[in-house]
Amino acid sequence: METTFDASVDPALVARALAPAQEGSVWLDMPSQRHPRLTSHVRADLVVVGGGYLGLWTALKAVEREPGTKVVVVEAHRLGWAASGRNGGFCDASLTHGRANGEARWPAELDELERLGIGNLDGMGADIERLGLDVEWERTGSLTVATEPHQVDWLRTEAIEDRGVFLSAEQTRAELDSPTFLGGYLDRTGTALVHPGRLVHELARACADRGVELFERTKAISIDSDDDGVTVHTGGGSVRAPRAMLATNAFPSLLKRDRLSTVPVYDYVLATEPLTAEQKAAIGWGNRRGISDAANQFHYYRLTADDRIVWGGYDAVYFYGGRIRPHHERRQASFDRLAAHFLTTFPQLEDVRFAYRWAGVIDTSTRFCAQYGLARGGKVAYANGFTGLGVAATRFAADVCLDRLTGVESERTQLQMVRQPSIPFPPEPFASAGIQATRWSLDRADHNGGRRNALLQTLDALGLGFDS
Repeated sequence: METTFDASVDPALVARALAPAQEGSVWLDMPSQRHPRLTSHVRADLVVVGGGYLGLWTALKAVEREPGTKVVVVEAHRLGWAASGRNGGFCDASLTHGRANGEARWPAELDELERLGIGNLDGMGADIERLGLDVEWERTGSLTVATEPHQVDWLRTEAIEDRGVFLSAEQTRAELDSPTFLGGYLDRTGTALVHPGRLVHELARACADRGVELFERTKAISIDSDDDGVTVHTGGGSVRAPRAMLATNAFPSLLKRDRLSTVPVYDYVLATEPLTAEQKAAIGWGNRRGISDAANQFHYYRLTADDRIVWGGYDAVYFYGGRIRPHHERRQASFDRLAAHFLTTFPQLEDVRFAYRWAGVIDTSTRFCAQYGLARGGKVAYANGFTGLGVAATRFAADVCLDRLTGVESERTQLQMVRQPSIPFPPEPFASAGIQATRWSLDRADHNGGRRNALLQTLDALGLGFDS
């Protein structure tokens, strides 16, 4: 049985649509403040390794909790260069990568997790307003669409369980017009949209305004600890502090024990040229909601402030050995597939051209949402494994890690989700074999009415994620 996206699209149309696309994230094509390289040995009250969302939220919250705290952030490249500047800009309230995943793992605290998730999203919006962050924040809500008959019942059930709104095919197409839509699930409150690059830039500005020292092109090489604190060694210097926060996303952790807790999975994305008034009228999208489809291998898409469509997802690619390499970002087959799926979804936009193409690495964990840890006698905290849903969840994680570093008991630190470690991935060659078999099984499920084979059922029973 074929799926909607198996429909044939003329390769010439795909090539024509992709021809103008330049390499690089649309979100990072903007002026931003540059920061110096660390070339000396400095002292701080807190050292943060990683200059993406998690690192910047941690630094900002640390100095707001205790003004005068000296915080140093070291980033190996540019601030926000990795996942924080390459995502779709969806700020989802869920801390568990969806209600179903949370219910399967932590049913006893699901209501609390849902409440904390909405509170975190509300708090993020309040911080953006309070700090005057120019980040193109839009509390649009989200729409999940069914593109296969079996997905319609999934969304109808989800709307009942999540207290959302189920939409018929006609109602869904009134939100956004595609001949592939068979129904939809509307969540009006659980998602906001943001400009990812601006969010990095503005968080960095807020940090700097409060005295945080930001260093770019400063790769952390190792971390030592003793009774008095930790030292993070870099290529040209070091930072000595009583406490450290590791916010390195999918990149290898400075802690050996944490290196199998995530694997890097590449996500591929396209962005169109700005739509004309006629092109926008052809598809609607007046409410500007963020969209995803209900397949295991799903697409996500949204409008930017200047009316480009950002279109990503579907191909989630793991390369043997978990290596993060620039050439993995230029996988032509993934961009061709994305463009073909775009034209299948919006045949009325056959004349649209893509202006940007890029890829980013997702820090995937076996439980499909963030995990938290303490090391070196409680002097080092870390969080990772957001699995593509970290734009808002990193703010929550920053509070969790600061609570744990400072010994604060809070409702966040009492969560089983926070205290329970995730199951690590096996080493190679077992990791690659397992991940490829799982991807094949998920694809087969999408082609077989959503029915999960024995491998997926076993992984479900073991709590090993891979449900989206």
